[in-house]
Amino acid sequence: MSDSRARTGTYRDALGRLTAAQKPPARSSPAYSRYVNRRIGRYIAAAAYRLGLTPNAVTAISGVITFASIALLIIFPPSWGLGIAVAVGLLLGYAFDSADGQVSRLTGTSSPAGEWLDHMVDSLKASAMPVALAIGFYRFEVVPVPWLLVPLAFAIVSAVLFFSMILTEQLRRQRGIVSLASETPGRLPSWLRAVAVAPMDYGVLCLTFVFLGALPVFLAVYTVIFAATTLFLMLSSAKWFLELRALPAQSAQNPTAQNPTTQTRTVTP
Repeated sequence: MSDSRARTGTYRDALGRLTAAQKPPARSSPAYSRYVNRRIGRYIAAAAYRLGLTPNAVTAISGVITFASIALLIIFPPSWGLGIAVAVGLLLGYAFDSADGQVSRLTGTSSPAGEWLDHMVDSLKASAMPVALAIGFYRFEVVPVPWLLVPLAFAIVSAVLFFSMILTEQLRRQRGIVSLASETPGRLPSWLRAVAVAPMDYGVLCLTFVFLGALPVFLAVYTVIFAATTLFLMLSSAKWFLELRALPAQSAQNPTAQNPTTQTRTVTP
């Protein structure tokens, strides 16, 4: 899963190349993911590049750290120590998740298999985290049983949201639609938008586990994040459905349906 030889150049050279090749952040990217995680991922990517790690190896490391952290929620009762360990582990796994794509761009080794692997890990952790939380709370009997419906419902919402975002983007691409999800180069990113979508920020969700030592606080914050994510899914699903319904049906006889470069439109995410 790693090259036998480290790449040429210094760590600083790799970091500089990554900075220059950094793609614009998605316009809807929340604050932590945009301003913190991408930067940490860049440092990790530069180190991974120097060590000769492949993008898939970085993805695998991300998965191991993430799922080990999630397993802690089942094994140990809620406490300050557990919360800090889980939060740090999840955030580190998230940083490696950001790094794999950056290593791919740096080495020019992007592949459908690598993208598939990355999405598989992301989809699994989206559902595994709330399910593990529910199992752990049930095992140690630390919350009223009815509240366990919150993380269980969150698992469903997370899976549907992840799938709908991926599917919508693929359907757009099939019809030659270029999403306006990225910031316009040269323009400052929207701080207001980044802060407004903070409840849907995976990094913020990871940070909430720090409050496992103050369980009432954690339950309140986690429930608010679940409600905000559910509302976002409902509103976004309605918007995406209306957008896709307005698109022309794809025809096997229509060459533009199979070749997105021949007909391009732009839409907002």
